[in-house]
Amino acid sequence: MENKHQLQVFKLSGGGDAIRQLENAVQFGFPVLIENVGEELDPMLEPLLLKAVFKQGGVNCIRLGDATLEYSSNFRLYITTTLRSPHYLPDVSVKVTLLNFGITREGLEDQLLGIVIAQERPELEEEKARLVLAGAENARQLKEIEDKIIAVLSTSEGNILENETAINVISSSKALSNEIAHKQQVAERTEKKIDEARAGYKLVAQVVSVLFFVISELAAFEPMYQYSLAWFVSLFKGTIAKADKARELAKRIDSLVSHFEYSLYAQVCRSLFEKDKLLFAFLMTVHLKAHIHKNLDWSHLRFLLTGGISSSEPPHNPSNWLPDKLWGELVRLSNDVPDFEGLEADFREHQDAFKVVYDAADPVAAPLHNPWSTKLDPFQRLLLLRVLRPDKLTDAMHGFVKATMGTKFVEPPPLDLDRCFKDSSATTPLIFVLSPGSDPMSMLLKYADNLKVQVDGISLGQGQGPKAAKLIETARTRGGWVVLQNCHLAVSWMPTLERICESLTAENANPAFRLWLTSYPSPDFPVAVLQSGIKMTNDPPKGLRQNLLGSYLTEPVSDPAFFNGCQRSGEFKKLLFGLCFFHACAQERLKFGPLGWNVPYQFSAPDFSISARQLQMFLNESADVMPLQALRYLTGECNYGGRVTDAHDRRTLMSLLAVCYNESIFDDGYTFSPAPGCECYQVPPEGPVEIYIDFIKGLPAAAPPEVGTLYEICGLHVLCHMFTYRCLQLY
Repeated sequence: MENKHQLQVFKLSGGGDAIRQLENAVQFGFPVLIENVGEELDPMLEPLLLKAVFKQGGVNCIRLGDATLEYSSNFRLYITTTLRSPHYLPDVSVKVTLLNFGITREGLEDQLLGIVIAQERPELEEEKARLVLAGAENARQLKEIEDKIIAVLSTSEGNILENETAINVISSSKALSNEIAHKQQVAERTEKKIDEARAGYKLVAQVVSVLFFVISELAAFEPMYQYSLAWFVSLFKGTIAKADKARELAKRIDSLVSHFEYSLYAQVCRSLFEKDKLLFAFLMTVHLKAHIHKNLDWSHLRFLLTGGISSSEPPHNPSNWLPDKLWGELVRLSNDVPDFEGLEADFREHQDAFKVVYDAADPVAAPLHNPWSTKLDPFQRLLLLRVLRPDKLTDAMHGFVKATMGTKFVEPPPLDLDRCFKDSSATTPLIFVLSPGSDPMSMLLKYADNLKVQVDGISLGQGQGPKAAKLIETARTRGGWVVLQNCHLAVSWMPTLERICESLTAENANPAFRLWLTSYPSPDFPVAVLQSGIKMTNDPPKGLRQNLLGSYLTEPVSDPAFFNGCQRSGEFKKLLFGLCFFHACAQERLKFGPLGWNVPYQFSAPDFSISARQLQMFLNESADVMPLQALRYLTGECNYGGRVTDAHDRRTLMSLLAVCYNESIFDDGYTFSPAPGCECYQVPPEGPVEIYIDFIKGLPAAAPPEVGTLYEICGLHVLCHMFTYRCLQLY
């Protein structure tokens, strides 16, 4: 629209250059597009927004900062923001015209359909584009015909039937008009056939469009969860190239959909904290059910999230076992939510049947009585579980996603630094989103050492910005990696970082250059950098099985030289598994709050790493004795115990370690808990690392509460002092 008028595009973060461009545009009448503004506009723009133009020497002028400039009436100002839901104050809103240019689901669907057709059936997309151009050309010719006829009629004098020129013009115009009409009919029939062929791929575009709006909602949970449309489209194009080919259209569609769903899940999960990964999979599931399969009622989802809104006091609770809060939600579920009519009356009549679910150790699998056992689908059972056993709702959501989407959607892949590096380029920053206790530097430095790459690092803070910029400039030209740590501490330097990242191009950056950033979640981190970068998290996995698996898939255990480098191999591997089990248990207790630890300690990967290396070192240096007492002291009192401030927590920690570091662990079939149903939690036989990984993958996804080294807590979260007392007895 404005390109022919020499549109000037820049960001105010450009500093003096941006100001000069703006001043020139105001004087010479060029349109200006200012990109990526925040919720607070630069005060320098105030005169332009108010159109504070005044006469000086008979010329229209305006003041920008300290300068008085001649104001051209052709000047136009456009401003864009990348903020998800910007909130501008009224004094800003009245000075501008606000337009929502956010992409709609239907618009994105049409765009994606064009992409998939261009890749799968390029001849159809080319024909479609040709027809669009032909239609525009036909419309232009018809307009010319109309203008020519009007011109002839307006200039004709006397009887038009006696004007041979006018008759010839009208006759030729009629013939041309008939020819264009015939072409248009043929084009419409051809376009209809093309649209029918395109419709076969419409399901792919619908699914992909729905999932884009799922990831766009993630920014509401954490400000670092930002993803650009360009990245999303690139991922979709990769799916089209990598998905299994098939001659049958239906099989090809299924292949595209399933491949993209998991590719998106895996790519997004590497940038999510553990606490949000199940939520993301659940959002994917419910949005696909609602928008694609059309078998989810939004009122059900609203109740699941909120528990309903109370407008009056609920009737008297007829039971003495269901808490009043849950009784109120049950009443609202019965009165306000479709498909649950009569639930309140049925509860009054069959309290014993509902109490079976309430008392069950596994209420997710507990049978319901009729009519609810046949009336409710798996998603509706979540609502009923919310009002009976909300403590097990997370487990139920896990099972719901697993049954609907598949097992792989509840088992997020571990962080693969090599894959992240291969997905990056010299112009793509790699961002570690930190959580308490996580430190990716040792992993990154070891990876760089394996690749023989020079790494220059700096921790940002007051006065470190210019040094960081110099490091980036040097590495950009010669190649190498730059690591900027703790970006959240340099809020004032973030606009400069954004400008540096935007200035990186394939032409001015060495292909071997990489920019690595680490930051805790911060609303001040540049959105443009987040959207263009590759984000990674390295917090401990959730769940005993995933935690054990993470220990075996990361340094130092994943290093063959370390795993096979102990002289007392059999004893080392058994004790190493015990250490991994202890590390997982110590972290799992955190989710129970004060029932797990009196103080929430952030046990981290370095605690485990140093303990594992000490284990190998002590066994190598003690050929004749088993230094268990020294290992328990170093691991429990120093490495992990150094964080523990509560005396009771310290005793509990040492008791947990005594279960995992003892002489009995060398016996075949040693189990960490004698409780029934926990026989699978034992030390696997000696073997290569793959044996241990396969053994861990065979463990239950959710550890039963009776696993001794976790805690004696049933699904109702009864007090864990029973297990603590047992641990203290062992110690």
